[in-house]
Amino acid sequence: MRQEVRIALAGNPNSGKTTMFNELTGTYQHVGNWPGVTVEKKEGSLKGRRDVKVMDLPGIYSLSPYTLEEVISRNYLLEEEPDVIIDIVDASNLERNLYLTTQLLETGIPVVVALNMMDIIINRGDVIDTEKLSEALGCPVVETSAMRGKGIENLVQAALAAADEKTPPTPGRFSDDVEPAIQKIEALIKDSVSQKSLRWYAIKLFERDGKLALALSEQQKQQIEKVIAECETAQEDEAESIITSERYVYISGMIGPIYKKKSVGKFTVSDRIDRIVT
Repeated sequence: MRQEVRIALAGNPNSGKTTMFNELTGTYQHVGNWPGVTVEKKEGSLKGRRDVKVMDLPGIYSLSPYTLEEVISRNYLLEEEPDVIIDIVDASNLERNLYLTTQLLETGIPVVVALNMMDIIINRGDVIDTEKLSEALGCPVVETSAMRGKGIENLVQAALAAADEKTPPTPGRFSDDVEPAIQKIEALIKDSVSQKSLRWYAIKLFERDGKLALALSEQQKQQIEKVIAECETAQEDEAESIITSERYVYISGMIGPIYKKKSVGKFTVSDRIDRIVT
């Protein structure tokens, strides 16, 4: 008998995540609060599949420890280890939304990107090459429009396949100036954390994340701090800012070849109608 499958929904606020949750679960959902806090907790079962549970995580912009929503989300992902993450990405704000995606991929949990609000992109006359985006991210990407109920079945199939295969994603790498520092920290903590989330912990240690629950020796801490300080000196910047910059450089380089905006002077049918009636 197949065991229960657990899907975590993650995404930025206003990415269409709640609408997607309702599309996936219908009336099979329960609303409460996360233990000890007033942050809403919503979970349910996939329509027609009581053995597939869906957890709607709070809307967040990153997995940093600065808001209660971020802490709840990252603790759930790392402690509960769902079978797959469906990352709801607002296609009309791709760069901003992919900032969270890069971090979700580092958790080691299989990820499927729901490229949501694609109807907006189509109406603009823009084009996103989802196959190239999938190759660049190293995970499945499915075009959806939760508001219109489009792409939902394909998304479910991709998520269940990813959960069944249990293949961890391949997160992106940083520049040659920063990546060696992350790899040094990985080597220092490889016996202290799960192998699949090794990179996530290494990056958070580099950022001096104050809410990591890791039992490290004083020697490990000193060696890690030495690696961070050397990189900060070389980059003339603080560690957390270095990682933020690296993420956006990585995302920008990824988006360039896959996102084509409508050429100036070319009009869609909708544009032409607007020009006539206004």
